[in-house]
Amino acid sequence: MYRKNCSDGVAGFTLIEALVALAIVAAVLSSIGAVIATTVKGTRSIDQHLALAGAAETLLAGLPARNLLKPGRQSGELGGHRWQIDVAPINAADPSAAAQTQRFVPLAVKLRLDEPGGPVLQLTTVRLVPKVAE
Repeated sequence: MYRKNCSDGVAGFTLIEALVALAIVAAVLSSIGAVIATTVKGTRSIDQHLALAGAAETLLAGLPARNLLKPGRQSGELGGHRWQIDVAPINAADPSAAAQTQRFVPLAVKLRLDEPGGPVLQLTTVRLVPKVAE
């Protein structure tokens, strides 16, 4: 009586070895998938911020010339982004004679850009406008 064994010179893998190899491959593929998902999310976030920065640049470039810039609020929509610009005088509490003789008055320009369901960009800058003769 001759019994055929698995170890009688026939090369191959056992079921356990094949399952271990498949588990290792599955772990590596899931790690690669997680890295790809993180990269896609980061790229999308960068794209959104670049779009907001471009819209902000367009809005700030479209502000009136400094001699025409007046305090107040403007709002609207540009390229799917809601925006709001607030222009207000900066109150410098300097009653000195030097402050009274200045030719320019600083105005704070605050820009807020919202992407629906996305990031928000807020910028604040200062514009000097000619002082109105009193």
